[in-house]
Amino acid sequence: MRPVQKSLCVLMVLTVSLAFLYHHVWSPKPYSTVDLRHQSDRMPEQPLNDLLLVPDKKYAHIAFRIKEEILESSSDSASDAEDLTGMFANLGPSLHRLLPKNSCKCEVEPSMNLPFQKQLFGRLYSLEFANAFKPSELPDINNKREQEYRSYRWRSQSPADQLLIVQANSPLEYPVQGVEVRPLQTILIPGLSLQAAARTLYRVNLTATMGTFDVAAEVDGIKVEGTGGMHLTMLGSQLDNLNRQMQFVTYTNTLFHPNTADTEYNISALVTIATKTFLRYDKLRTLIDSIRKFYPTVTIIIADDSKDTEHVQGPHIEQYFMPFGKGWFAGRNLAISQVTTKYVLWVDDDFIFTSRTKVEKLVGGAVREITGYTTTYRQQISVQPGGDNGDCLRIRQGYHHIIEGFPDCVVTDGVVNFFLARTEKVLQVGFDPRLSRVAHLEFFIDGLGILHVGSCSDVVVDHASKIKLPWLKTESEKQYAKFRYPNSIDDSMNIKQSLFYFKNRFKCMTGN
Repeated sequence: MRPVQKSLCVLMVLTVSLAFLYHHVWSPKPYSTVDLRHQSDRMPEQPLNDLLLVPDKKYAHIAFRIKEEILESSSDSASDAEDLTGMFANLGPSLHRLLPKNSCKCEVEPSMNLPFQKQLFGRLYSLEFANAFKPSELPDINNKREQEYRSYRWRSQSPADQLLIVQANSPLEYPVQGVEVRPLQTILIPGLSLQAAARTLYRVNLTATMGTFDVAAEVDGIKVEGTGGMHLTMLGSQLDNLNRQMQFVTYTNTLFHPNTADTEYNISALVTIATKTFLRYDKLRTLIDSIRKFYPTVTIIIADDSKDTEHVQGPHIEQYFMPFGKGWFAGRNLAISQVTTKYVLWVDDDFIFTSRTKVEKLVGGAVREITGYTTTYRQQISVQPGGDNGDCLRIRQGYHHIIEGFPDCVVTDGVVNFFLARTEKVLQVGFDPRLSRVAHLEFFIDGLGILHVGSCSDVVVDHASKIKLPWLKTESEKQYAKFRYPNSIDDSMNIKQSLFYFKNRFKCMTGN
């Protein structure tokens, strides 16, 4: 019996071991699913709230005076201060212009009547995007837009967006995350405070790297040095007065985030030229011939949605066909999706390269993700926060500042259809395929906060003449004109405005 008992014992041990192994490896685990969302159960709040800027009551007795230059530079109406609470309600419109507002308005700015004003500065305009819909459609559209917006905020909100103030271990309290400064705009810095032991003199030094400090008001008994610069010093013998002064410290962004310039100049290995063509094979071949005079080995990628297609052949040429009339932005997506080099140079199919079209300069000076050639089409694009009805889009001609080290290049927000870009950045923004024949600025609007845009005046590309007598136009040119310049532009404008209203959550736009 002993051998039998021993065999049974061994068999039982093996059975139990195998059962345990099965249970451990193949049985369902309580942690088989992972929630990747960082959000809490409630909707995320704005990083900065007006209530965070209201001072503690213990500082209410300390006197202060608004700086005269802020009063003089303010152009807001007195009604703008009605929403402020506590101490800030008494500061008037001069300080409110630095705070996040509950709503924005698209109002054409008054200007002097100058000779040739329209030709020099452009026509001022104001658009309400809700007008793209019928009044009966708006309630349903607004409901869907709000659901999409809440869903977007739920997906995109991160713990890093929440305001976090470092406690006074240093002994300075200051924000380490959750403070948003729009490019070249000014904010009041929340959470600045000094919690130190008693002493005869208190001193706080602040240093910035991409902007400047100032104070919106001056507090009695506090000496402030370095206003308007990157280093600010505040001194005083009374701790409460110093803390009251720090609640008026402002920060102004003065420099877009700079990237380093590339020093490689093997253009064929770095750059791909991409274009979209539609019914204009004669102009496309002229473009290719001009490129080959200066860059014989650079790859050219062509997206083509013509009806009667023609094969454009040659070394280093890739042509991709699309359904007829698929569209301008859809073609851009297709062409750029095939780029494998670090940079992509976008050109229209009726451009012509000349001896001044130096792509090397764009690569060597590409300290921004987008670098375009100079023209009057340099756009400053900004978004003013709004309320439930959406934000306000503001577009103006011009640029922000010169790029250090590149005196012929400036920082702007939008350039023409000749630009060099980092391929990964263009893919990150993408082109909305719902925009068919007339679109361009929409790409840079979608790229706000993602793209850093420059414009250089020392790189120039030529353009095929648009002037041609009607009886000399070819059939393809006449057909192209019907698509490019339709008799009615109402449909395309409605599509643009509806996208701005629903997708971008803009309620209106002003510009020139």
